[in-house]
Amino acid sequence: MVNTKISRLFPRWHGGELQSHHDIGPSGRTPRLALVADPQSGELNGMFVLSRLAAFLHGVEAGKRPGLQLRERLVIISTLGPFAVLHPSGVGSRQGAVDTAVDQPRWEGAAVDAVMDITQTAYYRVDIHPLSLEIEELPQISLYAPSDDERASACLFGLPAVIERPVEDDRATELVRAWRTHGGESFAIHAGQAGSLQTTHCETLFRGLVAFLDRTGIVSGLRLAPEEDDLRYFDRSQICVVPAEQAGIFSSRLEVGCWVRAGEELGRIYDGFTGGVQTRVIAPVGGLLASVRRQPMVRPGDLTARILMAGAARQRHPVRWLEKRHGRQTGQR
Repeated sequence: MVNTKISRLFPRWHGGELQSHHDIGPSGRTPRLALVADPQSGELNGMFVLSRLAAFLHGVEAGKRPGLQLRERLVIISTLGPFAVLHPSGVGSRQGAVDTAVDQPRWEGAAVDAVMDITQTAYYRVDIHPLSLEIEELPQISLYAPSDDERASACLFGLPAVIERPVEDDRATELVRAWRTHGGESFAIHAGQAGSLQTTHCETLFRGLVAFLDRTGIVSGLRLAPEEDDLRYFDRSQICVVPAEQAGIFSSRLEVGCWVRAGEELGRIYDGFTGGVQTRVIAPVGGLLASVRRQPMVRPGDLTARILMAGAARQRHPVRWLEKRHGRQTGQR
């Protein structure tokens, strides 16, 4: 039977309006997994994927997908719904809804506290969070000062890249920082560009989440297609940021996820008045193109692309890594 519970997320805001979240699986158990589409950023790709995933899992729970069984409880927060209007920069925000200087920090603190109430007891916790309104990101896992268990489990999503970053990195979300104090394993997923829906990235992300459900035994009976490529694992020393050298209009025809060679053209910067090419942006190293600027106006020093250098990257196969780390076959308990 479908079990969508209603929780009071913001008792301190507007008399405690109600916000729904998905609570799926055996109700007597502690949640094994919590999935959140970051409520402070208008994460459209994450919202779309998690709403689809919730519908899929409700179907499994209701017995509408023969052969599949939901073995563990999980919670999903795919949107803040009416509370999005309280955030001055979020999707659906309205001018004057809050005093940005005074109320935004209070809203963000309330949002984190409210989501923590629902998610903190889960062993696995995932925050799907865009990095920028200007940059498109290859679907990837970010780990912040991870444990060995987190390193192992990150490979189970099978996304194209896993990147280790220091915990003080400003890309670390408030949820990930808060989750760290509660044990378990926490992950940030970046996919696509904030404020836009990119269905190709959504499909990659959906498959990655389903793969994680399968490989951790949360859902049994799944029949995943064979993997075509091994994922790659990078640390911060393997991240090459390519800045703009001149102001102008940046344009690139490349897609994130492609491999580039050192010396290859990544894009061009045009003069906004004459339309002429001011400079060509050249890849200083070869590797996996993980990020590309899509907001075209640039100033000197702005990021145009981010390359993950493959030379020393550790290549890992999710299934073999699971067997090695956890000593069991995929899908077995």
